[in-house]
Amino acid sequence: MPIILALTVSTEHEIQRPIIDWYRANARPLPWRAPGTTPWGVLLSEVMSHQTQVERVAPIWQDWVRRWPTPQAFAQERIDEILRAWEERIDEILRAWGSLGYPRRALRLHECSRAIVEQHGGEVPADVDALLALPGIGDYTARAVACFAFGQNVAVVDTNVRRVYARAILGRANMKPRKAELADVAGFLPATDGPTFSVGLMELGALICTSRAPQCHACPIAAHCAWLAAGRPAPLIDETLPRQTFQRTDRQVRGKIMKLLRESPEPVPQADIDVVWPDDAQRARALFSLIEDGLAEQTPDGRFRLPR
Repeated sequence: MPIILALTVSTEHEIQRPIIDWYRANARPLPWRAPGTTPWGVLLSEVMSHQTQVERVAPIWQDWVRRWPTPQAFAQERIDEILRAWEERIDEILRAWGSLGYPRRALRLHECSRAIVEQHGGEVPADVDALLALPGIGDYTARAVACFAFGQNVAVVDTNVRRVYARAILGRANMKPRKAELADVAGFLPATDGPTFSVGLMELGALICTSRAPQCHACPIAAHCAWLAAGRPAPLIDETLPRQTFQRTDRQVRGKIMKLLRESPEPVPQADIDVVWPDDAQRARALFSLIEDGLAEQTPDGRFRLPR
């Protein structure tokens, strides 16, 4: 059965307002939180930060918003130039995003920017449903953009919010995603300062109410936390992502081929690709998967290049 939470005046005083005040005093100075950040900048930050440390995202986000400050600018750019924009940071990208499908995210962002231009006059829509209709935009991102870019008081649930809610309200160390969680968290939002409270929940989970080593002594709502009151019961699930190997995997081969294509101003022959990896079958599989994913293409004369 869904959990129905009836907020009281004491709940607002004990949990909501302390989180808002804590966030305003302790928020990390991430560049997309600066005044004047456009909805497009917020959308970029949310897509880039998915399953990726925000500290790694920040400088690359700044590069992108300088180069492509609007959906129109991004939509008009050639795909190969978007992919080449990572060349200076390729080692970092391979470590941070090579296993998380970031090049595919870039392609979906390009499709998204075109849809914004064609369907919304170049303006990122504010409505959750309209955002969900954009290519590559899922439920979390749509709600995050509506909340953080447009100030809508909608529930935004990520792993951090889910953990804080589970501990503070339900008395559990964590919990799996549930169909009812959006409704539950929506009922947890204050009538005023909702977007600040939402980002405060996320920040609290990222910095204080962490998965493995929560700093309960520094938590602004520790005195009212159901998990602490229950004696900090053990987690029901392991939140940490499984450590993904990279060496000698198809991902590594794909990265090497992508690097070759990125660094070449002209299409490259098969012979150049053959020397980047000794295993013929694995190399062929990696090349085919890049073409299938739209990250590489073969020219009529049989050479290979980034898509345009």
